[in-house]
Formats: sequence, structure tokens, C-alpha cells
Amino acid sequence: MTEQILEPELPIVDPHHHLWDREPLLNSMPAITHPFGSIVRTTPRYLFEELLTDSRSGHNVVGTVYVQCGAFYRADGPPELQPVGEVEFVNGTAARSASGLYGPFRACAGIVGHADLTRGDGAAAVLDAQIAAGNGRFRGIRHIGAHDPDGNVLGPLAHAPAGLYADAAFRTGFAHLGRLGLTFDAWVLEPQIGEVADLARAFPDTPIVLDHVGTPLGIGAYAGRLDERFDVWRDAIRDLASCPNVMVKLGGLGMPFPGFPGLSPASRPTSDVLADLWRPYIETCIEAFGPGRAMFESNFPVDRWGADYPTLWNAFKRLAAGASADDKRELFAGAALRFYSLDGVLPAP
Repeated sequence: MTEQILEPELPIVDPHHHLWDREPLLNSMPAITHPFGSIVRTTPRYLFEELLTDSRSGHNVVGTVYVQCGAFYRADGPPELQPVGEVEFVNGTAARSASGLYGPFRACAGIVGHADLTRGDGAAAVLDAQIAAGNGRFRGIRHIGAHDPDGNVLGPLAHAPAGLYADAAFRTGFAHLGRLGLTFDAWVLEPQIGEVADLARAFPDTPIVLDHVGTPLGIGAYAGRLDERFDVWRDAIRDLASCPNVMVKLGGLGMPFPGFPGLSPASRPTSDVLADLWRPYIETCIEAFGPGRAMFESNFPVDRWGADYPTLWNAFKRLAAGASADDKRELFAGAALRFYSLDGVLPAP
């Protein structure tokens, strides 16, 4: 049953989504039992048409920010420059949207790519290439740091080494972000939030955003321990919020990692059920960071695992129901516009 859209006029800047096409690879992909494997198999293609359909599902989504997911890398050339292909592709999608043929919606108004910062000073040339490929839309990078000793937690996403953000070569590369005026998206797991705080304090002039409220865990070695670990997560969030150069993305809770009871692709809870599940995490983050440093995100199509697009944003609107009009503008658009320097690119909320 389709829900009635809440506050349909409220402007939304979706600051975190992906685009990919895994269909050509499906037959060669190994069978993956981890829940994340089902996300790719059930949504093998999510391109402009799918994003446009979601953006038109009732909420007033005025624009989006694309965040790297390893899609459309160059097949040839130096390995360090292959991620530039992702920016090239997304910039083409953004240009298509900016043509106005599809209405005022502006997809991928900001682009977050990837550069291997462990190349140290060698990362500078990659960043320069991405800035050029983005044609004014490139805003920064995400270098995923998510790691856990239990391989069952991340499954196919277990790529980052332990302690990545403290690595000396990584930090040499990271220093170039500030020089170039670029942002950094940090995706880590709940036990690693302190690593982001250490990085933020070492580079106080570089804007950093924590993805997915720090990814609380309730699977693998953490199964059945979500409530037990809540205080640990909350203390880490409060400590991170003391870093003025850090913001937080409010979302990612539709992924399988938290292990919320009753949440799965088969269950499709209503927005009020989702809001009740997610409330402790969302409210803690807003209290710690303030509305001006917190932004709701769809994380689509990944969060489709737990909710469809209109239901997801209805849940967020329920969570923000008690906020003032000014705070809602910040949470749903303003904070994202400032962090990704989209003022003048997208309309003010």
C-alpha cells in the first residue's frame, strides 16, 4: 500500500546516493550469502531513469549529490586514474539532468569520487584529474575505512585495512584535500567512529562528513548486541560532534548492518515503524551535531533493502516532525547545500 506523502512541498537535497549498472556482471558474480549481496542482485541497475522515478515519487527532491561506489571506472590506463571514469560518467548524468528536459530536478549537482589517498603525494594528480572531469561539480572524495575483524560483518565490502585513517601515507594524501578545497566522506563502522575524530582533529580545516550515522552494528559478531552497544555508539558520536569541521549524514539505517528486527526486503515496514526503529540514532545525532550540521540522506539504492524511496523520506519527516521550520530546512537541504558548496547551484530551501 502506497503511503500518503508527508509535507510534499518541503525542499529536499538528497546528499547521498549511488548509480551503477551491475547487470553485465551478474552471471560472473559469485553467490554471496551476506545480506549486502542481495542488494546488488535485486537492484542490479540504478541509473538516471531509476533515480528520476524515485525523485518524482511525491517528495520535493530538488537535487542530489552522488557518492562513489566504484562504478564505471576506466578499464584502461594507469590504475590510480581509473576512478576518474566514475566522475566522468556521473558528470554526464548531471549534464543530462541540467538540460532541463526532465524538469527542475538537478541530479548529481555535486559529485563525490574516490582517490587512493594511501598514494600520499601521488594522490594529488588523481584529485586534479577528477576536478577537471567534474566540470565544476566535483566536491570531494570518499575513501572507505570500514573494517571489522569479523568478515561476516562487512561480507563483500570487507576491503579496507584496519586503522586506515591513521596511516601516515593516507594522511599525506589527505592533506591535499584541504589545499584543493575538497570535502571528505568517511564511511566507517560504529567501533571505528573514534578514528574519524582523530582524523578530524589532525586536519581541522578539512570538511568531513560521517556517513550513515556511523553504521551501528547488529550482525556477525555483534548479533543481538545492538541495544547493548548503543551507549558506546552514542558516546563516540558526541565526541565526534565536538569537532567543528565534521557533519553527519542521517541515514544508512535501511541497510542490513544494524540488524533491526523486522527490517528486510520482504517486510517493507511503514514509515511510522521505521521512524520508531531509527529514532534513538537520528535524535542522538541531531542533538549532538545540531540541525545545521546534520543532513538526511537516502543512500539509495542501498537502503532500498529496508524501504522504498517515498517511505524512507516519510520516515525522516516523521522523525523531524517536532522541529521548527528553520531546522527542517537545514536537515533536509541547508546543511547539504553548505557542506557541498551547492549554494547557487541548487535553489535555497
